[in-house]
Amino acid sequence: MATRVLFVHGLWIHARAWDPWLDLFRSAGFEAEAPGWPGDGETVTQTRQQPQHVAGYGVRELADHFTRIARLGEPPIVIGHSFGGLIAQKLLASGAAQAAVAIDPAPIKGVKALPFAQIWSALPVLRRKANRDGAVMLSRRQFRYRFGNAISREESDQLYDRWAIPGPGRPIFDLTAAKQDPASPIAVDLDDRNRGPLLIIGGGRDHTIPEVVARQAAELYRPGGNTEYRKWDDRGHSLVFDSGWREVAQPVLDWVRTQTA
Repeated sequence: MATRVLFVHGLWIHARAWDPWLDLFRSAGFEAEAPGWPGDGETVTQTRQQPQHVAGYGVRELADHFTRIARLGEPPIVIGHSFGGLIAQKLLASGAAQAAVAIDPAPIKGVKALPFAQIWSALPVLRRKANRDGAVMLSRRQFRYRFGNAISREESDQLYDRWAIPGPGRPIFDLTAAKQDPASPIAVDLDDRNRGPLLIIGGGRDHTIPEVVARQAAELYRPGGNTEYRKWDDRGHSLVFDSGWREVAQPVLDWVRTQTA
């Protein structure tokens, strides 16, 4: 039986952006799927036309949604980007996944680094309290700073037109409330002795999730344990769906193969 691989996209990007990864993993013999977040339309256009459908979902609801999908069969390997990387860690810690890859993951509870670029990236959501229960769509300029800063403006605009969708504001508010919330949904069990392996990847030019944030997340886990960290120095937040996606996807595929050998 082929090993399941479940891909989880991040905020503001449609699940279809994983299509090249699906083709790569399926050609390698894996059963790969990339379901959308709750409320996502089947296409980018449908999701943009009905932004109210994605509103109101936070990290807890996202984790529950993907946990239900993960438990439909044998525990999958979960590969997540941005908030999807946070969800991947939560599924792994809960036993719903057998292994996980978190690429430029949104910070888990306990990460103390808060670079200016990350604060600036969150402002389109945080500037209005009403966004907590609403949906937010980035402009091309905002997308360029948050996703496309390490690629050309032309490619950034093309990616925006192809993959950008409105996203719920609540996950950002979940992050900002984590320090005062003992039951924060971004908390993850940091003892990795009784769960499968985790690979965390940081992008050296990422503005949305600066590399130090991804690195600190990896360092929170038990030293010398079942967690590995890697960095792509010259990549921004678009690293999983821009023209250089294969430079990340192939090493991830190689790592996944070692976990299933």
